[in-house]
Amino acid sequence: MQNLTEGVAQFQRDVFPAKADLFTHLATHHKPHTLFIGCSDARVVPELITQGEPGELFVIRTAGNLVPAYTPGANGVTASIEYAVAVLGVTDIVVCGHSACGAMTALAEGHDLSGAPVVADWLRHADAAVARIADVAAGAEKVGALVRQNVYAQLTNLTTHPSVARALAEKKVTLHGWVFDIATGRVEDLGVTGTGSPLAA
Repeated sequence: MQNLTEGVAQFQRDVFPAKADLFTHLATHHKPHTLFIGCSDARVVPELITQGEPGELFVIRTAGNLVPAYTPGANGVTASIEYAVAVLGVTDIVVCGHSACGAMTALAEGHDLSGAPVVADWLRHADAAVARIADVAAGAEKVGALVRQNVYAQLTNLTTHPSVARALAEKKVTLHGWVFDIATGRVEDLGVTGTGSPLAA
């Protein structure tokens, strides 16, 4: 906590004054242009990777950057997607996977998740991606393949959400699939850009 409180003090002392006009504007305006769906992994920071200013990204972070297919009922991920698309009117949605993802590594290597049953259940949202890499050899190549296929699978899940499907049909939103490499800082565009592109590799 010491680092966090010191960080807050530094923000208030050094960062906020330089952006005071921006924060004054943001106090009454919330119009992000992009919904960024990334992993909860502490090493993957959307605002740092994109060098975006406060107010530009509406961010959802989940373990494994997973997006459950739409089902009726209250759900935090679904509610956030709907709010970003239907209320805030974002024009772009990025699903971003990353290297060395713990969730994808666990699936690719068949880790025992009996001690984390909720995690195991959550990771079922990546079943389609796992099925696509069944013939890939084990090791780093398999993890990398799964990270990429998982981005495609989550983009497909995203299109099942009524707010997204409607925005796509009206050509009001564009989907993007990215993979961030932690060691190099490289961001790979998986080439699914567009409102009508196929969402499978």
